[in-house]
Amino acid sequence: MKFRPLHDRVLLRRLEQDNKTAGGIIIPDTAQEKPMEGEIVAVGTGHVNDNGDVRPLDVKEGDRVIFSKWAGTEVSIDGEELMVMKESDIIGIVAA
Repeated sequence: MKFRPLHDRVLLRRLEQDNKTAGGIIIPDTAQEKPMEGEIVAVGTGHVNDNGDVRPLDVKEGDRVIFSKWAGTEVSIDGEELMVMKESDIIGIVAA
């Protein structure tokens, strides 16, 4: 299925965190927090200003980003768990 977010929304895939501590203790899935880092899968056309102008988004497909803890809506597309959120919920881009 093809999916394109509207306006200033992005579609992203959560990146998995390591399930071990620095000391080698394995953390079970039930005790782990969901990661707040993800990879942009698709972006909308941009933010529409009050006067109708479209401002393109600062993120693009493939960017690794950090987002707010309670941001976005989880969706399932082709059996994969993804998130849709507004660009304003993204805190920053992780430099490679």
